[in-house]
Amino acid sequence: MTEIDRRGYSIEDFERQYNPRQAVPDHQRKIDARVTVSAEARCRIEGVYDLRYGPGPLEVLDVFPAEADDAPVQIYIHGGYWRAQDKSDVSFLAEPFAAAGACVVIVNYDLCPNVTLPEIIAEMVRALTWTHGNIAEWGGDPKRIFISGNSAGAHLGAMMLAHDWRAEGLPEDLIKGAALLTGVYDPEPILGISVNQEIGLTRDMLASVSPLQNLPRRDLPLLVPVGGGETDEWIKQTRVYVDQCQANGIGAEYMELPGADHFDMTAAMGDEDGPVLPAILAQMGL
Repeated sequence: MTEIDRRGYSIEDFERQYNPRQAVPDHQRKIDARVTVSAEARCRIEGVYDLRYGPGPLEVLDVFPAEADDAPVQIYIHGGYWRAQDKSDVSFLAEPFAAAGACVVIVNYDLCPNVTLPEIIAEMVRALTWTHGNIAEWGGDPKRIFISGNSAGAHLGAMMLAHDWRAEGLPEDLIKGAALLTGVYDPEPILGISVNQEIGLTRDMLASVSPLQNLPRRDLPLLVPVGGGETDEWIKQTRVYVDQCQANGIGAEYMELPGADHFDMTAAMGDEDGPVLPAILAQMGL
């Protein structure tokens, strides 16, 4: 395993700090619960599934159309440490956004170790490019695209904020706002934990895949929630990311949810009674 500064932790404690499945013993129950509620949600709301945005096997996305034209668009990127989970696991998130008048896109991407992290980032660029060019067909306004993601999905969202959209022939302000939930902002510790056997992150990749080294290119509404029940190091990297954004003129808003662990945060985004969903809807003007 690559040598890394474990910041005073034992090997076991370092693993727990950066591996949510180690830190949350009942994680599978929470994952299974959202799979169930997502299946139920797909029975209640209209969806267009597995639209292809790129050549990779999993370069597909689901669209939950808006009831009216020119609706703001919310693009959600799922988590799973870039090696697990599926867009169908989080369909439930589309329901409250659709009810509020948004068009919702939930994105899949190819998973490690079949692809590298830089390749996944390139897939996300294709997903947003596709959405800008096609979402009007389902009532979405390509001039009002917002993004969100959880964990690895928040990392990918952060990298989209750092992308030069003009190089794609798209508006610099393609993304109008973002919500990055409990993200991976400092990937370097992954070099020292077990999940990297699948992720395949190398030290040579770090400069190009680290949100801390690739901050948003422009100021925009940016919500950065984290669970108060997360490990100390996970909370710390969220704070560091927000501090660096603010120091560079990006109005990032830190939000800590008391008692919430890593796997509670996905559900928090769809909770009408919690602080996250109303904040995102307000960001979208809904």
